[in-house]
This record gives sequence, C-alpha cells and structure tokens, in this order.
Amino acid sequence: MQRIAVWGTGNMGSTAIRSAVAFPGLELSAVITSTPEKAGRDAASFAQLDALTGVAATTDVDAALEACDAVAYMASGDIRPEEAITDIERCLRAGKHVVTPSLYSLYDPRSAPPEWLDRLSAAAEEGGAGLLVSGVDPGWGNDALAVIAAGLCTRLKTIRCQEIFDYSTYDQPHSVRVLCGFGGSMDEVPMMLLPSIPTMVWGGNVRLIGRGLGLEIDEITEELERRPLDADVDNVMGRFEKGTQGAFRLQVIGWADGVQRVVVEHVTRIDPSCAPDWPQPDEGAGDHRVIIDGDPQLTIVVRADVPGGTRADGGNTTAANRLLGAIAWLATQKPGIYDGLDVPLRSALPAEAETARWA
Repeated sequence: MQRIAVWGTGNMGSTAIRSAVAFPGLELSAVITSTPEKAGRDAASFAQLDALTGVAATTDVDAALEACDAVAYMASGDIRPEEAITDIERCLRAGKHVVTPSLYSLYDPRSAPPEWLDRLSAAAEEGGAGLLVSGVDPGWGNDALAVIAAGLCTRLKTIRCQEIFDYSTYDQPHSVRVLCGFGGSMDEVPMMLLPSIPTMVWGGNVRLIGRGLGLEIDEITEELERRPLDADVDNVMGRFEKGTQGAFRLQVIGWADGVQRVVVEHVTRIDPSCAPDWPQPDEGAGDHRVIIDGDPQLTIVVRADVPGGTRADGGNTTAANRLLGAIAWLATQKPGIYDGLDVPLRSALPAEAETARWA
C-alpha cells in the first residue's frame, strides 16, 4: 500500500484526491494547501466526495511528507515554476516519489533546462526517489498514444496530435483570459502564444514522439492563427466582448531532414460559433485526436467524461489517474527523472489490487 500526499486543492488537486481515494493499492494520507483558510477541512470537501476521508488539509508540509510514501504534486507550475521546482526538490530530498503535471519543460527531460535537471536529479539521488512528469496535452495524448498509433501503420508521413476544445467549459479565468488571451485585444499576443512559448510547452512532446519512433527531430517551428468574436458571448467566467480574441489555432511542428513529421495542434475557442471553418469536435465540448498520415490513414478520437463534470474535468481525471497509477512502478525504479514513454502500459499494481479496479 502506497501512502499518497496530494499537494494542491485546485482543479488537479481535487481530481487527484478523488483518484487517490478510489485507486486500489493507494491510501490518501495527507493533503497539502498553501491557503490557511483551507487547513482543517476534510479532503472530501475539495473533491466533492460523499463520504469523509478522515484526512484534513494542512499547511504543515513536513508533517505531510512524514506521513506519506509519494506525493502527487498538483499545484500550479506554469506561472510559478521556481516555487514548484523548490517544492518538488523538497519532496524528493525527503525520499518521496513525486508525480506531477506541473512543469511542462520536464515532459521530455532531455528538452528541459539543464539547471532544472541538475537540481531535481541531485534531489532524487539524495533522497533515493523518482520523479514522473506527465499530463494529457502535453502528456499521454501526444506521447504514448501517438507512439502506439504509429505502431499500427507503415509508410508514415506525418503524425498529428490535435486538441479541439471549447474553453468556456474550463472555469479557470486566469488561464483562459490572461495566459490564453480569450476576451483580450487582438492587438496583443497573450503569454501562452508568444513566440517560443508553445515550443517550451509542447516541443518536448514533439521530440518525445520522435524519440519513441527512432526519428531525430532537428527543428521545431510554430504557426499561429487567431480569430476575433463576431458577437458578445457570456459563460461561467463572464462576458467576452465582440472583437476580442475568440479562437486560436496553434501548431508546433517537428521537422526531420526538411520534412514535417510530428505536429501538435490546438484548435481552441471560447465559444463554438467562433472560427466555424476550423476543425470541430465530433461531439460536445472537445476531444483529443491522433491522426496518422500513413498506411492506413488512421484517426483515433478520445473523449473523457466524468459524472457531473465537464470534459475538461474528464481530461484532468485521465492525467491524474495515469500519474497515480504509475506510482507503484516508480517506486521500483532507480532514483531519477522519468517521462511518459518510460511508464509501462500495464500498471505495477499487485494482482489483487488490479482486480479491485473493476467496479
């Protein structure tokens, strides 16, 4: 039985709490929050669970680490990377395995800043612990799934990993309005879309796919289109005015010997009416796709839904489950940093725990 501390109580933290309680072979032992007002609340209140867990949120990191074997680090890392790295270092040095979606640059450790690798590798070695960084997109939607799909084809020309999503269902105003720029001026490029930032986020997955298929990606380029809203729209995050950014289409393109080989594409809207000529989801608010131009021409479409939640909640749940499901495997590995292609397709849970997953 692996005792798990969940660090963070936001979208990903609450999802990880729900998964930790449900996953056989795992025991939720602590929940860490940086907000004093949340301390003392039962973990069930964050994850909307019917039954109390008996685990109260705490701001005492040392006590939480003392009570666990591994940490699901779910606090934000995109706008506070230095703090996230420091937190993860602390866990690793304490001998706790860490799984996290929070540091995009580490989705492919070979593409990460060397100083980050040096710090985290040293911490892992000192504590005898392992670190796995992964998610959905970037994550399994454009690493393991793409490599598996390519294995079903020959005469490969291009692999395209595509996310099509309506962000009005993603109730994260800072990420939606500030980082992605929805509702902002078309004269200003938002942070997430500035030159080189998309490559920082998704370039590692482009290289990871190439590495998984024995393909050397020698150049990565970016293409961006943006569209304004034709009318005011309202959603859970408020009003998004006519003429402001309503959609973007972003491509991060991996080249090999002058040929486009691996593409990560995002078609993202704040309302389904914007950019109607761009690719649309087959149904609902969005989906992930892997499209192989090869023999055969192959398209795999993935959607994730959870009861009472949005499709964004469903995607978050797949990310949390993949990370939590890898903890038993991570505990058997040498100290170090691992990526999405290192994780075996079958979990390392004991047979009795694996059987218990069936509802």
